[in-house]
Amino acid sequence: MTCPRPGIPDRHPEALPRPGRPLVMGIVNVTPDSFSDGRRWFDPARAVAHGLALLEEGADLVDVGGESTRPGAVRPPAEEELRRVLPVVRELAAAGAAVSVDTMRAEVAARALDLGARLVNDVSGGLADPGMLPLMARSAVPYVIMHWRGHAAGMQAKAGYGDVVTDVVGELRLRIEAALEAGVPPGCLIVDPGLGFAKSPEHNWALLGRLRAISALGHPVLVGAARKSFLGRLLAHPATGEERPVGMRDAATAAVSVLASAQGAWCVRVHDVASTLDAVRVTARWGTESAVPAQQPVLL
Repeated sequence: MTCPRPGIPDRHPEALPRPGRPLVMGIVNVTPDSFSDGRRWFDPARAVAHGLALLEEGADLVDVGGESTRPGAVRPPAEEELRRVLPVVRELAAAGAAVSVDTMRAEVAARALDLGARLVNDVSGGLADPGMLPLMARSAVPYVIMHWRGHAAGMQAKAGYGDVVTDVVGELRLRIEAALEAGVPPGCLIVDPGLGFAKSPEHNWALLGRLRAISALGHPVLVGAARKSFLGRLLAHPATGEERPVGMRDAATAAVSVLASAQGAWCVRVHDVASTLDAVRVTARWGTESAVPAQQPVLL
């Protein structure tokens, strides 16, 4: 068995873009309380315009979500999540975007798929809604299973691990087995280590440093580090200790995207599509070059 070349994913779900490099997923938060962009894209028309702008920047996928999952967030009713998400999914899919719907609810996923969504990004890995895995089995579309231990309101109280990488891999394996037993095709499954979800900054760094352990589960890996607080904490002001503001974390996010790509990540989920796309293209090219056997030195 050979290791995947840096920057070149070795597994890929069908029916999604296949550019020969890690994919870049642009984020469209249709929420009033996202930690990153608040109400900025809460209006459906503005959310659609933002999604189209991300496409113009080169996003391979556009991830539309109507529920904030920041620590402490309160869940909206299903009806409100549908109201937020469906118009945006409809318009972006009609414009030709490969739309991902970011939801834990089977009803929202089903309605979004009917409107043209091509991937379901479920941060609960099927744990939040017992109807999700049967839906994914019937639909046979790419499905992201993220490591999750509970809803946002209380998840950080569950951030206890022995070895975080071993524990996360083991819990993801159980979710993969549950999905397969429900009839989800194995080629549709994507895994996500769930950075920041019931995890401390130290847990996040450990998972990123050993990302190949997640890849060893045998499915494409999605990494979502965009603007998260562990980056803000790392980049805190040396004199005051004040965390780097959310809007000034894109360079650090791009660095994570590069290093994740070099460990074989299939896709990175980000706000800043243009810079991330440049970064992963460089990483992929570097990986292609490094796979070529070195020439013998010329003896003079």
